[in-house]
Amino acid sequence: MSAGGDSTPPAPEPSGEPPGSTAARDARWVADHDSATRDDTPALGTRGEPASWQRAAEEAGVELAKPSWGDAGWSYLFGRDTTYVGPEPEPGAVAAANRKMRSGAMPEPVQGPMIHAPVWTWEVPLYFWFGGVASGAAFAALAADLTGDARSARVARKVALGAVLPAPVLLIADLGRPGRFLNMLRIFKPRSPMNLGAWCLVAFSTAGAGAVGADLLGWRGTARRLGATEALLGCYLGSYTGVLLATTAVPLWARSRVFLGPIFIATATATGAAATRLTLAAAGQSEDHPTHVALARLEAGAILAELTLSSVNERRLGRAGEALKYGTPSRLFGAAKTLVGTGLVLTLFARGRARGTAQNAASVLYLAGGLAFRFAWVQAGKASGLDDEAVALTARAKAGPGAAARGGPGSRAVSEDRRPVTGAGAAKAMRAWSHTIGRVSLAVERVINARR
Repeated sequence: MSAGGDSTPPAPEPSGEPPGSTAARDARWVADHDSATRDDTPALGTRGEPASWQRAAEEAGVELAKPSWGDAGWSYLFGRDTTYVGPEPEPGAVAAANRKMRSGAMPEPVQGPMIHAPVWTWEVPLYFWFGGVASGAAFAALAADLTGDARSARVARKVALGAVLPAPVLLIADLGRPGRFLNMLRIFKPRSPMNLGAWCLVAFSTAGAGAVGADLLGWRGTARRLGATEALLGCYLGSYTGVLLATTAVPLWARSRVFLGPIFIATATATGAAATRLTLAAAGQSEDHPTHVALARLEAGAILAELTLSSVNERRLGRAGEALKYGTPSRLFGAAKTLVGTGLVLTLFARGRARGTAQNAASVLYLAGGLAFRFAWVQAGKASGLDDEAVALTARAKAGPGAAARGGPGSRAVSEDRRPVTGAGAAKAMRAWSHTIGRVSLAVERVINARR
């Protein structure tokens, strides 16, 4: 500072001014940093060898360091004998803090990402679709057996086996290598939809192959029993994929947990019946045959049930349903609804000689619509997982009115959009059923682990 109190720094000398161009600045400022021209001779010792040093003051310590590895006391790597996190919280303190944060006002803006969005590729929705077709064909085979139509039952079992064969290949392709699929079969965990689904896929395929083999050998009774087992397993194979999605933290899937299982089983029934009916038609079965007529009604009724369930579900999704309204998911859902809607119209209004052709076209449309639905659900889940606000609101779904503090159009909290689909008694029954299943699953796991 000058004597007169003027704090203005002096103007730089012409030699101290930076060059006027980028190229000139690079040439001046980078030139003396080149390893070949810069003098990097160490002040003490020999270059490339340990340097000798001496303390600035006798017996002085190293700044910010403790002797005898005392700093390790602040590490979280060495168990509970450190001071990194301090004392243990009181029982229930963490849960209370979580509830308090969820009940407060939403931050503005929401900082993401909140979760890892799904990374599934085309193999997964295609696996869902093939598994659904196989399950629906197994249902058709059981129905044909019960009505005494042995020929249609044999055809339906072949359709189920043919549809399920690509499923393990697609699942392994998604997992990356066969060892990962086999590793899922090393344990049996009824509480895990994915683990139980892998076991169900193996059991379904085995029962289906055995049933087809028994048909070829003429063992009618064995084929019927294995076919019934296959249909029973198909109840889980056709619906577990929806349950699997609903157990994730993805807002769209989590909010659809009540409906995803029934929606997937309805689509599976429709596509399986459609594939079976088309195969029977190709084999020469008359369109007036009772089984043919029954399958046409079954596929139309199942796809109508799927549309109804999807519509009810969409009405109660609230903020989590934004992923269905834009981009690829919206186009896929629109295409799926158009396909199956067109199939229903053809089935209802076709008359006379065109009825058979119209029914075949409707079955093809149901199959295509079912595939589009599977891709739509997966793509919508990806978009929903990237919606940080929807993820945050889903986490606050049980936090009360405070979860809606952000307000504004289209941003109502998930909890405010929740519409009860059952009465209080039914809700208690559902909770009791869930707890019972959980206890039974744990008991089964303990028995299996104890015998190993």
